[in-house]
Amino acid sequence: MTTSHSMKYRLLGRTGLLVSELCLGTMTFGGKGFWEVIGKQGQEVVNDLVARALDAGINFIDTANVYSFGESETLLGKALQGRPRDSYVLATKVRGRMSADVNAIGLSRYHIHASVEDSLKRLGTDHIDLYQIHGFDAVTPLDETLRALDDLVRQGKVRYIGASNLAGWQLMKALGISAQHGLARFESIQSYYTIAGRDLEREVVPVVKDQQVGVMVWSPLAGGLLSGKYTRDGSGPEGSRRVSFDFPPVNKDRAFDILDVVRTVAEELNATVPQIALAWLLHQPAVTSVIIGAKNADQLADNLGAVNVTLSADHLKRLDEVSRLPIEYPQWMLARQGGDRGA
Repeated sequence: MTTSHSMKYRLLGRTGLLVSELCLGTMTFGGKGFWEVIGKQGQEVVNDLVARALDAGINFIDTANVYSFGESETLLGKALQGRPRDSYVLATKVRGRMSADVNAIGLSRYHIHASVEDSLKRLGTDHIDLYQIHGFDAVTPLDETLRALDDLVRQGKVRYIGASNLAGWQLMKALGISAQHGLARFESIQSYYTIAGRDLEREVVPVVKDQQVGVMVWSPLAGGLLSGKYTRDGSGPEGSRRVSFDFPPVNKDRAFDILDVVRTVAEELNATVPQIALAWLLHQPAVTSVIIGAKNADQLADNLGAVNVTLSADHLKRLDEVSRLPIEYPQWMLARQGGDRGA
């Protein structure tokens, strides 16, 4: 199949691994329990979306063991059957509760080693390219988690390790432990980041720039809020996710002010509102790859079109001005002090 998309590839963190600037997210695959409000896609739809994404140049696919309690991994594994294993980069995660067993949660050596075996079976592969912790575990010492992950890298079951949903200090502490003990380090962090929610820029973005850690963006359309289908009065398309599942939390008044400018830029560039929201992220220097999830082929095609959108300096300035975070301490003090050293 020919494609008009000009997909680009970026190095993941400070590794030599090239991943597509758009990553296929699989949270909508399956639909067990809580995940039913996000997506209920069966094998046929999954096969189609995976094939379309790979044909468009995406080589990066992200899932998690907790998505539909393993069903997402199983469906994805079947969709990838028969494709050369070196033609895609496969990422999954560990941390969430997977059964009623008291130890079937967290980032202990016990749970990590049990979980990776289960994920490998469900995905139908002998290795995971990027194995990510799905959040912070306040109970397990970070050095236990990092040593367990390092063991998996040494065994060849995992190629690289990454984190997700960590605070800046947690990520930096983990990187310090890895450096101190010569362990595999987190090469990426998967975080929420949108033009309507730029909180990541306060603490995490300075860390990742300093430490050369890649950023994978989840929910780049703020749970559909940046699809352009919602109005200020809270109404949206019937059956859409935010009507029944209002997440991630967003300052709606601020978001709709931002959307007004996004919509204007979209009209100027003959693009859609989601394409501008995605393109804005792709223009941010800290971002490696933006995770796009899709319920159907049309949604996927629209999201893929974001790689062909080039925002001018004027577009970026207008989008930045309406969405910029109010400056907080210590940022305003650091900015004041930075000036006298030429920084």
